[in-house]
Amino acid sequence: MTGPRAVILCKSVHHGSTAKVANVMAAALQADLVEPDAFPYTSLERVDLVGFGSGVYFGRMHEALFDWLRGLTDAPADQRAAFVFSTSGLPFLSRVWHGPLVREVSRKGFAVLGEFHCRGHDSWGPLGLFGGIHKRHPDGRDLDRASQFAAGIARRVWHDKAAATCA
Repeated sequence: MTGPRAVILCKSVHHGSTAKVANVMAAALQADLVEPDAFPYTSLERVDLVGFGSGVYFGRMHEALFDWLRGLTDAPADQRAAFVFSTSGLPFLSRVWHGPLVREVSRKGFAVLGEFHCRGHDSWGPLGLFGGIHKRHPDGRDLDRASQFAAGIARRVWHDKAAATCA
């Protein structure tokens, strides 16, 4: 048996912190990893799970994720599972950063099964004068947590699919 078919839509711009997290999640899910503008809406019918991830830019997830969602005119016929993830210099604010994206993902008909966040290299504004903060993040521990998170989401999706098939 194989797990859910998955894709991760990720935008990682400045230091590649979020790309590192996305790569370990993609490996755990055996998922395709693509930038939002490179994933056609028609491909949604071939996936069970969609991850949405980016760094945090000026207090917001990357606009490319919102643009992709705005372009999705119809909600998927069957509700697809989704998750949201990010990296930033201020991890204690992750719920604030994720909120608008989680709401938009849900509004577009996805069931958001979880959120993941870890520290990432942040050199925004005055932090750049000192080389930034969290330069060594995500570290091995962060990446292990990301992999475990993704595997847990896959188990939930697979369990729900198997239960629906048996019903």
